[in-house]
Amino acid sequence: MAAAGAHVPSGRPGSRDAIGVPVHAENGVIGALCLSGKRDGTFTEDDLAVVRVLGSQAGIAIGNARLYETARQRERWIAGAAAVTNALLTGVSPQDALTTVAEQARMLADAAAGVVLQPTADGGMEIVVASGPEDPEAIVGTVIAPGSPVLAQLLGGEPVFVEDSATDPRMTTPVRGRFGPSMMLPLQSGGRLLGTLALPRVRHGRPYTAVERRLATTFASQAALALVLADAQQDRERLAVYEDRDRIARDLHDLVVQRLFATEMMLESTRRRAADPGADELLARAVDELDSTIQEVRTAIIALQQPPCEAPVGLRARVLRETSAMAAVLGLRPSVRFRGAVDTLVGESAARGLLAALRDALGAVRGRSGVSSVVVEIDATGTDGTVRLTVTDDARHEDGIPGTVFGWASPR
Repeated sequence: MAAAGAHVPSGRPGSRDAIGVPVHAENGVIGALCLSGKRDGTFTEDDLAVVRVLGSQAGIAIGNARLYETARQRERWIAGAAAVTNALLTGVSPQDALTTVAEQARMLADAAAGVVLQPTADGGMEIVVASGPEDPEAIVGTVIAPGSPVLAQLLGGEPVFVEDSATDPRMTTPVRGRFGPSMMLPLQSGGRLLGTLALPRVRHGRPYTAVERRLATTFASQAALALVLADAQQDRERLAVYEDRDRIARDLHDLVVQRLFATEMMLESTRRRAADPGADELLARAVDELDSTIQEVRTAIIALQQPPCEAPVGLRARVLRETSAMAAVLGLRPSVRFRGAVDTLVGESAARGLLAALRDALGAVRGRSGVSSVVVEIDATGTDGTVRLTVTDDARHEDGIPGTVFGWASPR
């Protein structure tokens, strides 16, 4: 089959030793089907009819193949946009978010590099992120200076398509010689320009088709929206952390400071009654109260040190996260105490079992009435090599005895 634009021999039989018919697909001629050199003489009307049928079938087959490939491309771009959205909404840093967009777009577009540019203070644009198989960091920091022919379009949120970056006079960056066809797409959402996504291919590479340009433009719009949503989510998570730290500060004031004050008064009373028989008992109570206070302060410190927007990795932090999550359900915040270096002594398998047991215990507390306080204790100081979980609440049993205890133990 001849290429589009090739000479098509006359379709009249008997006058030539060659015949040809155009091949139509997608509302246009994409080539020609030509025959020549018939062994038994000139071509007949029947030959021409057969060639016309074959040309029509070839056009239909080629059109279907192109439609199928277009549908496959669209599916890949849609899946890529969904993957970017999911990745960005997991709480990655702003730099990692831009890198995710650049890397995913580069692979979808079969580009030599995925580049994100952002506006500079002097009115230009700078490459802040680059992804590619060959030394992408070498182009990070490249600046499109103010006055560049493409800059007005980029800052105005308009896409720019270039047939050959190395020879196009609009391209002024020193790295343009490395690339050929390129797309520069606005990362814009709600009238806010976040930057530009550039997808250059290698020098003398395959030009971008109209379908690829449309799909990439849609991807850039969806990626920009995902970036805005991710930024908003990080703001909400930071606000939640600040609110949680305010609550911790109030807890320290309302619980720990008051307990310390009460302990101080107890010790003062003991000092005055040092000769009384009950002095030893008061001193023991004072020591117990101070020990509980120390545990509360340690718990508060761990909670304050937990970085925002990051999943807890140590057992302490994971226990605190579980109890904080149950606070709203229980209507009260459990008091958590740790004994021993639980983060280093307790293995991952035992930690998962402990967390599951903790969820079961707190769920059981929820089903009991009359609970006004819950104490969670994790003890890894035992000489038998076990870690123990004890959850105690102050619910009264039918016989009037207060306190419900849940116990769990496992090898560390």
